[in-house]
Amino acid sequence: MTHLPYLIAAFAVFLLVLACDALGSWLRLRSARQLAQRRQQRLQARGNASASAPLATELSR
Repeated sequence: MTHLPYLIAAFAVFLLVLACDALGSWLRLRSARQLAQRRQQRLQARGNASASAPLATELSR
């Protein structure tokens, strides 16, 4: 009686779950980096726009 098929199946399932976990983590990290980069670009654009347009000293109606 050999347990080889069971061991192969168990290791295959383990490696599949490990690969899925690694891929999910990589995708979440990539998404977070993209969001942070977009946020940084928006903040820089907002800072450049407000710096180039001086504020009016008088109120207008």
